[in-house]
Amino acid sequence: MLKALNPYYGFYFATHHGWGGFVSLGAVVLAVTGAEALYADMGHFGRHPIQTAWLSLVLPSLALNYAGQGALLLRRPDAIENPFFLSVPEWGLVPLIMLATAATVIASQAVISGAYSLIRQAIQLGFSPRMQIRHTSDTEIGQIYVPAVNWMLLAAVIAVVLAFHSSGNLAAAYGIAATGTMILTTLLFAVVMWKNWRWPKAAVLALTAVFFTFDLTFFASNLLKIPAGGWFPVLVALLLVFTFSTWFRGRLLMQRRQSNHDLALLPLLDNLLAYPPQTVPGNAVFMVSTPDSVPQALLHNLKHNKVLHERNFLLTVRTGEVPYVAENERLTITELNPRFTRITADYGFKESPSMGNIMKAARLQGCELALMETSFFLSRDSLHIAGNTPESHMNRWRSRFFKWLYKNSTPVTDYYRIPGNRVVEMGSQLDL
Repeated sequence: MLKALNPYYGFYFATHHGWGGFVSLGAVVLAVTGAEALYADMGHFGRHPIQTAWLSLVLPSLALNYAGQGALLLRRPDAIENPFFLSVPEWGLVPLIMLATAATVIASQAVISGAYSLIRQAIQLGFSPRMQIRHTSDTEIGQIYVPAVNWMLLAAVIAVVLAFHSSGNLAAAYGIAATGTMILTTLLFAVVMWKNWRWPKAAVLALTAVFFTFDLTFFASNLLKIPAGGWFPVLVALLLVFTFSTWFRGRLLMQRRQSNHDLALLPLLDNLLAYPPQTVPGNAVFMVSTPDSVPQALLHNLKHNKVLHERNFLLTVRTGEVPYVAENERLTITELNPRFTRITADYGFKESPSMGNIMKAARLQGCELALMETSFFLSRDSLHIAGNTPESHMNRWRSRFFKWLYKNSTPVTDYYRIPGNRVVEMGSQLDL
């Protein structure tokens, strides 16, 4: 069995057994793709702990386990029925089942934490509706809990168990998911080499071709499993892409509709100084996505309430294409006039904005802001489906789906952790 460590025999088998060798790749790939669950935790623990665990514990354990199963089959070919559980004496069966159960729980935890991280990054990059994100650690920024994702995963697990019945059927689905992830990882790695590392194009293409040679071969072999259960991860991927693209497209259309009614900020501020409305004491924060435009909530407040606070802050929260932003680069504060101040808060896509942290950073720069002594004016627009017209840019059924996502997304107050009794929501109707 020690000869199994020699890659020559694997290459020989794949090249000398024709179609059978190609089909067997779909099963062979499952021997090591469990490492995908390990690497899902890289965002929580960093690269070095994962590398140490893989090289010092996981890889040697996998090699010993499969070598043991192979030795068993050489001695008892009838053990092919279930070589893993038959590789121990009868008295060791229950402990092995307990160990396998614990391994399943650990692997599921890695998948859950990976799903939390991916959804948070999708929210920050504008591809997913806002969801409530709870931080479970005071020291680790990556330790989060997303209740909505947790319940969706529970529903998905129940559906998978009812649909697939056995782990053998589920293996077909897992093979497609793992090898598809490998292909996407290679594509993203090529983008990093070209865009971030500035490698020569020839070197990027050469290294990508090497990875693709293996990835596409394994993926093509697993495509044979689509009728046996491989359709499930393909369906899930299509649903996620459809949801993310619909939300991104819908938000873009909303921003365009709003920009058609935007007013230039500085002329309005000059007008308010020259002809000031009734002034009330206190601080007011107006959240705005475009720093140089007038917040819709400010216009509605002036139109309906005809008052203005003594000190007004125009807050813009931006998410960059970097994972983290240094604290000393978090806020940019610009005084526009004695009554208005612009605050721009920058966050990375792996960070969650918090109004309390923004105000704390603002106080360090001289802005006297207290969460419980400030009124927050937010825009909350209602959507009207315009229908399949040239101006709608989205089909009616897709627009309705976006409207449902928008209606059920986490409110701004919860997402930015703003006390509900300090918020005033004002909005209008938008045609989609």
